[in-house]
Amino acid sequence: MFRSILVHLLIFTTLTANFSQVFVQAGFELNENYIVSKLCINRDKPQMHCNGKCYLMRKLKQAEQKEKSRERETQRSMHQLGVVVEKLSFNPYLTLVMQEYKEELPFRLPAYAAEIFQPPRV
Repeated sequence: MFRSILVHLLIFTTLTANFSQVFVQAGFELNENYIVSKLCINRDKPQMHCNGKCYLMRKLKQAEQKEKSRERETQRSMHQLGVVVEKLSFNPYLTLVMQEYKEELPFRLPAYAAEIFQPPRV
């Protein structure tokens, strides 16, 4: 139950992040009359036949800038994550231990699986 809700939430979040311009366009289409009458910059100039396109272009530009900034932030965090992992991978104690026990093991490992697994004898 919880996993299915989580999966649906993650899918929805991924889709909304990738299709933000589609949602802006859909919001414009649904509220076109209100945008033309109240929010349009050129509502006092009907001869321009803007019909709210200025508002739509402004919102699409804002969505694109948000997406670019989100992408830059993701790249920055991935770069920082890579640097941190690289710094954490060095362990001087581990190299000392590896150098200390370089001699051979006192027993021989089997070369083939048949040496270990034998059929039962009757």
